[in-house]
Amino acid sequence: MEGVPALDEPLKKSLGPATAKVMAEALDLHTVGDLLHHYPRRYAERGELTTLSDLPLDEHVTVVAQVADARVLTFNGPKGRGQRLEVTITDGSGRVQLVFFGKGVHKPHKDLLPGTRAMFAGKVSLFNRRLQLAHPAYELLRGDSEEAVDTWAGALIPIYPAAAKLESWKIAKAVDAVLPGAGDAVDPLPPALREGRGLTDLPDALRKIHRPRTKADIADARERLKWDEAFVLQVALARRRHADTQLPAVARRPAPDGILDAFDAKLPFTLTDGQTKVSKEIFDDLGTEHPMHRLLQGEVGSGKTMVALRAMLAVVDSGGQAAMLAPTEVLAQQHHRSVTEMMGELAEGGMLGGADRATKVVLLTGSMGAAARRQALLDLVTGEAGIVIGTHALIEDKVQFHDLGLVVVDEQHRFGVEQRDALRGKAHSQGERRTPHLLVMTATPIPRTVAMTVFGDLETSVLDQLPAGRSPIASHVVPAADKPHFLTRAWERVREEVANGHQAYVVCPRIGDEEDQKKKSKASPEDEAEKRPPLAVLDVAEKLRTGPLAGLRIAVLHGRMHPDDKDDVMRRFAAGELDVLVATTVIEVGVNVPNATAMVIMDADRFGVSQLHQLRGRVGRGSAPGLCLLVSEMPEASPARQRLNAVATTLDGFELSRIDLEQRREGDVLGQAQSGVRSSLRMLTVIDDEEVIAAAREEATALVLADPDLTAHPGLRAALDALLSEEREEYLEKG
Repeated sequence: MEGVPALDEPLKKSLGPATAKVMAEALDLHTVGDLLHHYPRRYAERGELTTLSDLPLDEHVTVVAQVADARVLTFNGPKGRGQRLEVTITDGSGRVQLVFFGKGVHKPHKDLLPGTRAMFAGKVSLFNRRLQLAHPAYELLRGDSEEAVDTWAGALIPIYPAAAKLESWKIAKAVDAVLPGAGDAVDPLPPALREGRGLTDLPDALRKIHRPRTKADIADARERLKWDEAFVLQVALARRRHADTQLPAVARRPAPDGILDAFDAKLPFTLTDGQTKVSKEIFDDLGTEHPMHRLLQGEVGSGKTMVALRAMLAVVDSGGQAAMLAPTEVLAQQHHRSVTEMMGELAEGGMLGGADRATKVVLLTGSMGAAARRQALLDLVTGEAGIVIGTHALIEDKVQFHDLGLVVVDEQHRFGVEQRDALRGKAHSQGERRTPHLLVMTATPIPRTVAMTVFGDLETSVLDQLPAGRSPIASHVVPAADKPHFLTRAWERVREEVANGHQAYVVCPRIGDEEDQKKKSKASPEDEAEKRPPLAVLDVAEKLRTGPLAGLRIAVLHGRMHPDDKDDVMRRFAAGELDVLVATTVIEVGVNVPNATAMVIMDADRFGVSQLHQLRGRVGRGSAPGLCLLVSEMPEASPARQRLNAVATTLDGFELSRIDLEQRREGDVLGQAQSGVRSSLRMLTVIDDEEVIAAAREEATALVLADPDLTAHPGLRAALDALLSEEREEYLEKG
């Protein structure tokens, strides 16, 4: 793909320094290859009008439409009389207003006569509750002048993802300048695969995607380019899986009548079928001499911690140690508390009152006192502690294990591949390096396709039933701007829950102890809702104390508090000494207070779908039903409100994660999870292209098995190098 001299040529050589600078700044395009892989978002047909009826607010759009009417209005402004040109454009599906001000009205007034067809590009904004484009750039679609005939002669006009300073038609002209270079593109797909699947070659695909003559051209090109992305990514993952199978690991089998049997015997309930099935998959993996790499995903509250704890106990039984990594200190402390509570006297190894088969469970976080930390490190290196729970502090060089057999990572989306590898390197067994088994837990359900793409180096286990005794959660959107009385009612509901002996969370996007840099802007009320800083914990807590929740016991919790204070607040809340906890998303994962039944999420539109689902999972953990209120000031028609409605109407995390993916660009999802990989997906949509991804995975696995070093596939190697930064390739090599 891009690892080719001709395509590596900087854009300034072919486009000149000014255009190249804008391309680099606005779209992160630097080479001819980058530009050739900047594909059109869609194509407008000469005879067809794009749909104005579903323009996205706040995005840069390009539309093809016809002028319905145009009028110049004079108005009195702060600097005296001014002129405003209002142009209405239509496309059969809807109408949108364009506005031009001041000296900028003369040219468009002359150009944009009723009946004129043109391409318009600009940012969609709201004014008086109507969508408009202010000062859009435009290009008239006339069929007379020489240049216009050449440029627009093609029946299909490519519309590129554009930016404020770079309209779609300027990108199209730049592509024209570099398209001849497409002939030099080196093809990453092996010829046998390409022919076997009837795919066109890469130079041809690039020509067809940018300058299609027919819709069949577009379909051919898309199919081919999707395969590139899916296949190169799956080869990277297949190489990683292959490298893992070459590594030695110690088989860990639970001892009969050991600590695991003792633990199972004292459980007050039976495991769900799902927990039993998943545990078997994990124990089978632990019993082999290659490292387990498994992703355990399950709904909030499906009992993942129980499954992980039984796996850790199996490893302790076999003479090894297990480490559990949590993304935050609050969570590490919480896991430590719940694990020691679940284990009881089995967690008191070496202490009076500890059971015969007991082990020690130690906590290790960055903020521990020196003496406690020294003792924890000593317990780890001597093997006294069978289980350690901590934050990323566990990966530090100073931390040495006696015999690390299993690593459990909680909440994968905050934990990059590099960190997984650093921890794998920590395993020593009798002086030899042995790779520990790895279990990654996530409470954000991941559609199968995403799991194959993002966590392709892990086998997947799914827990999809809730344990008995969990209560349903009712969720509602509270439109605070349209219906302020709904918000009043929300606070009444919180008081009712507290009066019934329950507790509540109020979640805010921000802490509120930082200086707000933003000056108050003079803008329309719609803009104001957008522009104002997100609501903050400290401000909201103060307002609730003196206002709607006066008299209740309210405390705050956020990430910048001292760890001891955080732990104290959490302990008091868990003990029922507080009624309402006003917090940031530090409570998002793992916080378990069965008596908390209500949650109010302020500025809910500022959170992602999966995050809202996670937060909501903190209530309804006991026998009383849960209530989650999503407060938003966004207008009813906005995409943000539609997202909140989706969260309110379904409790199925897998369904929500699909919605989340459809609404966000997948690049965000993949970029986060595969830290170190540039988001490589331009054409492939993870949700829709399940067949391509599954087929590419099969082909990649077979190819890597036959030729792990890709010796016979130089084009593929070049594409892989372009996808993976050197540092990431090193990790693939290490496995």
